[in-house]
Amino acid sequence: MRILFVGDVMGRSGRAAIAAELPNLRARWRLDLVVVNGENAAGGKGITEKICDEILDAGADAVTLGNHAFDQREALVFIDRQPRLVRPLNFPPGTPGRGAALVDLHDGRRALVLNVMGRVFMDPLDDPFAGLEREIEACPLGVACDAVVVDVHAEATSEKVAIGHVLDGRASLVVGTHTHIPTADHRVLPNGTAYLTDAGMTGDYDSVIGVAKEEPIRRFIQRTPGSRYEPADGPATLCGVAVETDDRTGLAVRIAPVRVGGLLSRAVPDFWEGEEGAIWR
Repeated sequence: MRILFVGDVMGRSGRAAIAAELPNLRARWRLDLVVVNGENAAGGKGITEKICDEILDAGADAVTLGNHAFDQREALVFIDRQPRLVRPLNFPPGTPGRGAALVDLHDGRRALVLNVMGRVFMDPLDDPFAGLEREIEACPLGVACDAVVVDVHAEATSEKVAIGHVLDGRASLVVGTHTHIPTADHRVLPNGTAYLTDAGMTGDYDSVIGVAKEEPIRRFIQRTPGSRYEPADGPATLCGVAVETDDRTGLAVRIAPVRVGGLLSRAVPDFWEGEEGAIWR
């Protein structure tokens, strides 16, 4: 299976990159599963139903969230009628929406998409490890589904790495989101789980983690409140990770970073780049 995970879509700039790039990438790489983190898609905080539909229409099979999941109040309502929108599973019982989605793919295979939030330097939610154990035991890789993708929305790199090791051999991909900065530690863990500490954001990198840089810089220097934060609106880099799995086991055999457009150096998976018919802009 060919999987693309796309990191946090940040504001209008990030949405424009999704609309411009994702349909092309899906077709040229013949992707089977695309998961996009959309928790910053609406003005940098949260997601609306219209924006969620736009991301799905551009080629995503599922959209994951994070600590800004419900910053747009309409999400409290529409999340229950959108089965492909996945919020962190360790929100308290009774929170609207779902933390797991079993997605039907174009060829009849199924993928389990999980979203969890870390607790280190984050909101004091339920135990992410226990929540992931419950979901994966209920829908094990290679038995009830053909792929398992886990979005770990967390601040601490140590927490993300720990979750990767705990799930090694039971998930196709464990990938971190939230910090908006792509890391360089992509690898296949010893038991076959692809891992990356942070996918980075899909947004304008001439910024402070996606925010127009003037106000955060002023606050760092002057330490006083000022105008509201606004997403940077320059050309975005679509950031994420590409994974290819073994069809027999659902475990990863190859992983590569993805960076397309904007300011960051371009990166595409060399194991798909040279295929016949692939034309790289």
